[in-house]
Amino acid sequence: MEYIRIRGARTHNLKNINLDLPRHRLIVITGLSGSGKSSLAFDTLYAEGQRRYVESLSAYARQFLQLMEKPDVDLIEGLSPAISIEQKATSHNPRSTVGTVTEIHDYLRLLYARVGEPYCPDHPEQKLMSMTISQMVDAVLVMPEETKLMILSPAVVNRKGEQAELFMELRAKGFVRVRIDGTVYEIDATPRLTKNQKHTVEVVVDRLRVRQDLKQRIAESFETALRHGDGRAIAVEMDSGTEHLYSAKFACPICSYSLQELEPRLFSFNNPMGACPRCDGLGSISFFDPKRVVAFPQLSLASGAIRGWDRRNQFYFQMLQSLAKHYGFELEKPFNKLSDRIRQMILYGSEKEKIAFQYLSDRGKTIVREHAFEGIIPNLERRYRETDSIMVREELAKYLNSKPCPECDGTRLKREARHVKVGPVGNERAIFEVSSWPLKRTGEFFRGLKLEGQRQAIADKIVKEIVSRLQFLNNVGLDYLSLDRSAETLSGGEAQRIRLASQIGSGLTGVMYVLDEPSIGLHQRDNDRLLTTLKHLRDLGNSVIVVEHDTDAILSADHVVDMGPGAGEHGGHIVAQGTPDDIRNAEQSLTGQYLAGRREIPFPAHRHKADLKRTLTITGATGNNLQEVTLKLPVGLFVCVTGVSGSGKSTLINDTLYQAVARHLYGSSAEPASYVEMEGLEHYDKVISVDQSPIGRTPRSNPATYTGLFTPIRELFAQVKEARERGYGPGRFSFNVKGGRCEACQGDGLIKVEMHFLPDVYVPCDVCHGQRYNRETLEIQYKGRNIHDVLSMTVEQAHVFFEPVPVVARKLHTLLDVGLGYITLGQSATTLSGGEAQRVKLALELSKRDTGRTLYILDEPTTGLHFHDIELLLTVLHRLRDHGNTVVVIEHNLDVIKTADWIIDLGPEGGAGGGKIIAQGTPEQVAAVAESYTGHYLKPVLNRRASKRAPVPIAAPVRNGRERKQPADLPGE
Repeated sequence: MEYIRIRGARTHNLKNINLDLPRHRLIVITGLSGSGKSSLAFDTLYAEGQRRYVESLSAYARQFLQLMEKPDVDLIEGLSPAISIEQKATSHNPRSTVGTVTEIHDYLRLLYARVGEPYCPDHPEQKLMSMTISQMVDAVLVMPEETKLMILSPAVVNRKGEQAELFMELRAKGFVRVRIDGTVYEIDATPRLTKNQKHTVEVVVDRLRVRQDLKQRIAESFETALRHGDGRAIAVEMDSGTEHLYSAKFACPICSYSLQELEPRLFSFNNPMGACPRCDGLGSISFFDPKRVVAFPQLSLASGAIRGWDRRNQFYFQMLQSLAKHYGFELEKPFNKLSDRIRQMILYGSEKEKIAFQYLSDRGKTIVREHAFEGIIPNLERRYRETDSIMVREELAKYLNSKPCPECDGTRLKREARHVKVGPVGNERAIFEVSSWPLKRTGEFFRGLKLEGQRQAIADKIVKEIVSRLQFLNNVGLDYLSLDRSAETLSGGEAQRIRLASQIGSGLTGVMYVLDEPSIGLHQRDNDRLLTTLKHLRDLGNSVIVVEHDTDAILSADHVVDMGPGAGEHGGHIVAQGTPDDIRNAEQSLTGQYLAGRREIPFPAHRHKADLKRTLTITGATGNNLQEVTLKLPVGLFVCVTGVSGSGKSTLINDTLYQAVARHLYGSSAEPASYVEMEGLEHYDKVISVDQSPIGRTPRSNPATYTGLFTPIRELFAQVKEARERGYGPGRFSFNVKGGRCEACQGDGLIKVEMHFLPDVYVPCDVCHGQRYNRETLEIQYKGRNIHDVLSMTVEQAHVFFEPVPVVARKLHTLLDVGLGYITLGQSATTLSGGEAQRVKLALELSKRDTGRTLYILDEPTTGLHFHDIELLLTVLHRLRDHGNTVVVIEHNLDVIKTADWIIDLGPEGGAGGGKIIAQGTPEQVAAVAESYTGHYLKPVLNRRASKRAPVPIAAPVRNGRERKQPADLPGE
């Protein structure tokens, strides 16, 4: 069958659509946000493909697999087994790394176990050699004929004692000579050894001249030496004094450090055999950070420098009073003005020095007890260790920080594993070194790996797998990551591309892949490589279905499906389908109008000019890969931070700028990434980060509760005449508390029925019929609608309904402004996409009264947005800027970048090759910088505009909505 035939699809907002999709093609499904793209791709095609495959398995196997809900569709034919690669962050397991997720680490473990060469940790240049007696004899026989040789067996190495018993034992066994600390003695004439000094005693097993006919005698001598020397023997050339060390097991001939046979689990930090015993393979340890414990060093101990130890906590404050009396310091003096000795003693204790502590009992009686002071940090450690209370643990965890494990230096592995190396002579590398490099360098190392003899043959197959997997990761633009990078620090786009690379590595054919915006987080430079990867997946014989808004992806598709015409209730139809050219020519297609240039996201009428005398400046930022970056952020502008993936954008803006400003303005406990100094904070009184994390983790959270809409709506219902007569307050109209909600389903509206070998079924509650409230509550109506009717309204409908109520209408208006008119007020937060969740947060911030001195930070706000939605979003962001606020956006989308007042471009590459500011200024200035990848792709966009009309005038900056005078010495004039 050449097509996937869909008939009568009604999942979510799909309007009974019929569709034929060509198999083994790259298909892009596009359309407005909320138009039904995910409903078609994931909830219909993928859900049915996965469900049919899983239902072909035995009932026993099915219970271990997550089963998909059956989509509402009449017929689907021509489906293949389906694999979905969604925009979800990876595991939050701290043990997961890029290496473990991609399974490259498993191949590395195998490689190091089979061809790795162990070295002694105490003598790094000393290889641990394991030789048979025959090899030892052969090594001796290659020496020049008649070489005088003495074969020794190490009995004691660097140990204290007189060793009298050892000498008696050796004499009894018939040995005639011993070597003590490098000097040979007759066994009957050994000197008296000093008891408290370390000595080395070696037994002289044989003295001989090297000759070919003495092969048997040499072998017997080595056998005796190994038996008495715990598998070690030494051959000394008597004329030159040169020593040759031999070992029958993996052992250091110098210090006798030995290792059992190498096996893969020795190199796993998730196995007790390989994990560092100090940090259990996590690579970091938690500790109570003095900076977090002393939250306000400028305050005195009495005023609350250390939370919980001020005058409000009588028990602990009494201890500090006794300490102050004993050591003669003032409790009212700022903590940072106390001497280092006193501060150290308060934090870490008085050691053995006893102090008379006075305690006031509940009856008002003074009790004196003499004991050493434990110290605040040891006190917190003990309480954290001993408590059974989750609340106490959560409270104390606020003072915890993590640092690299001092024993394994953050490598996660135990000592033995860290000293096994692979590589050509002179370039041997341990597994943790290879894992810490950018993937590009790791790939180069293994491609050029040449080993000797049999080891090369063993390594070939394993290295081939490692190289091919690394190549796929490099091809999807992840060459800046390292294998030891923790999976929980990956962005959604990075995690998705890792899964994509893993799928290509598996080499499956005849599968239907469904992908959700794989271009998220990718710079234009890396987009071509991603599209090549998708085409490669198609060429293997798979159907690749991609939900995407990226222009290049749409134009590269074999078949495009444009959903619409609107969002939510106004969507769910197929507006146009066919080749990219068919879409371009379709008049009714909004996507086609943007692709053909009939519509476009407009350039700003004028750019706001930067006043470089009013900036927020961070100097010396060195977090992650940043290389002493100095960030100068002009106040009151729309600023785009750009750069290739991994260039340091998130580290600079989210981890440094946001955390540092939040710590200063709000006393946040989160630690910013390392920097030297920050200036210009007087320009701001608020900082708001709008990211893509979910707005709620439970189905009870929804846009109405998150934005605060639900409270005034419930108050309105409580003011209805009938509600007042019945004594109903606003709480009656909440589905989270007893009273007004349906108790049969506890306000969920659905009841979960466990089906064991089939997917769990959610059926409407048969008491409230899915309405969440009891009958009495639903009898209360406001303007002819009950509370359930209101929660079922879309934002658009609710805006019309509540227009006369300003407090509700204003919040609804901001949801409309950010393009969310199609979501319902009661829609579960868990069903919102990352882009929708981010816009709900943005709407919440927009609905607040702003002072014109707010710093807004947004991380890729165009995720999941169609061209038309981006236009709406930009209108909102520009409005925030026009009120005098500063808007900082991390973005790759050229339609957003071209409208910026100021661009800060990081690079030039990702990972270690990035971390510098390559260009900054207006879009026109950045486009003129030859080293800037962003400038390279921005130039043609600006040139297209220049050919149509005159250049963009630059407006004077605005302070709180008013123009301000412009200094004359600015760039670009």
